[in-house]
Amino acid sequence: MAAMDQKLAMAKRCAHEGVVAGAKAAVVASVAAAIPTLASVRMLPWAKYNLNHTAQALIISTAAGLAYFIVADKTVLASARRNSFKDAYTAGNIKSYPKDSFPGNISA
Repeated sequence: MAAMDQKLAMAKRCAHEGVVAGAKAAVVASVAAAIPTLASVRMLPWAKYNLNHTAQALIISTAAGLAYFIVADKTVLASARRNSFKDAYTAGNIKSYPKDSFPGNISA
């Protein structure tokens, strides 16, 4: 029962890390999308006449939503991968565990 509670707490922590990282990315993406969108509406005649307020908000919110889900997913997966290697190492399934031997590590 204690092991299950520990795994549940670890899953909640991983999800929380993903939410926080996704929210930060969404804020950055909103600003990064809003600046050129609003500037183009003021400077380009085509954008001025064809992009109303709804279209501008849709462009900015789409960028924010994509950034949130991509970063949150990558963060949760990285955290789960890190924890699964930690569990395997502490259980004795891995005899030697070099510091830079994670899968996908291109520096090794």
